[in-house]
Amino acid sequence: MIYTYVAILLHNQNMEKGVIIVTGSSGRIGANVVQRLGTDYRIVGFELLKALYASSNEELVPVDIGSDESVHQAFTHIRHFYGNKISAVIHLAAYYSFSDQNYANYERITVRGTERLLRTLQNFEVGQFIFSSTMLVHAPCALNQSINENSLVEPKWAYPRSKVATEQIIHELRGNIPTVILRIAGVYDDHCHSIPIANQIQRIYEKQLEAHLFSGDLHSGASFMHMDDLVDAIVLCVNQRDRLPPEITLLLGEPVSLSYVDLQNQISHLLFDKDIKTFSIPKPLAKIGAYLQNSIPFVPHSFIKPWMIDIADDNYTLDISLAKRILGWEPKRNLENTLPLMIEELKKNPAYWYKNNGLKPSEPV
Repeated sequence: MIYTYVAILLHNQNMEKGVIIVTGSSGRIGANVVQRLGTDYRIVGFELLKALYASSNEELVPVDIGSDESVHQAFTHIRHFYGNKISAVIHLAAYYSFSDQNYANYERITVRGTERLLRTLQNFEVGQFIFSSTMLVHAPCALNQSINENSLVEPKWAYPRSKVATEQIIHELRGNIPTVILRIAGVYDDHCHSIPIANQIQRIYEKQLEAHLFSGDLHSGASFMHMDDLVDAIVLCVNQRDRLPPEITLLLGEPVSLSYVDLQNQISHLLFDKDIKTFSIPKPLAKIGAYLQNSIPFVPHSFIKPWMIDIADDNYTLDISLAKRILGWEPKRNLENTLPLMIEELKKNPAYWYKNNGLKPSEPV
């Protein structure tokens, strides 16, 4: 097979380098991690065939982590071509959908997929297992408070619920493998690539009525973080793996988060050089509106689903002091300073920006 031939070439050229497995390596986070670590380590990417794309820094192995047989074959390949020693496993593959709240999909891929990996990895010498969790496993906090790693764990929908279950699986099955659980804020980059931010920008850019309405406290907000800062943290975890505790959980995100109304006004100023009037409406009314927008035939469905209304104004302000102390990490970028780059790209080429962010315009742009 092609990937076997590539493995032989990489194996012969890079024998002195440690091996890192990255699951979900063709995803946005995975591709950036592979690019950063690929010069110092031998990278093996685990990815579904339908997402198959190999960078020059990795060998790509088709794997369905929802299948016992697929995972077994992948690690047979690892043992044959790379040996029994793995420097790190960076586990990014997971199920994620705003529209699908069927927990069975999360259970099969995120929870049981991680269980398959960990059971198989007990047969290898693994220096570190990094798991990408989410800050959303925590209950939201009051506006004048912040969340740390010991704050109440109370997931509100399927995605963070699956992460909580997976964190417990890791705790129970890690054996002697050192583990790092990263509870990550919402990720964006210079081109946006954040589903909630991109949709918020679209609503304001298209001057939709929905852009002026919000269900809840306008002064609430959520932490985000730039892709480069996330990759910095992962690289630090890998390079400092020999001195980290055997089991640790770290919150990662920008410690200062923009409120919803501040984000609204900044986007509007960048687009139209003026504030936007935003009104808080009762949640029951917002649910009715969201239901109608997603139910009426021949009307474009809204990104906002009825189930999102209850969590729309959940506030997530993060205390990242542990990551700062353990890793020496803190964000170098922030959302406020990156928004102008996103909006400038949108203005230059709206059609490309929409396509790059997976958006469908309500009318031709």
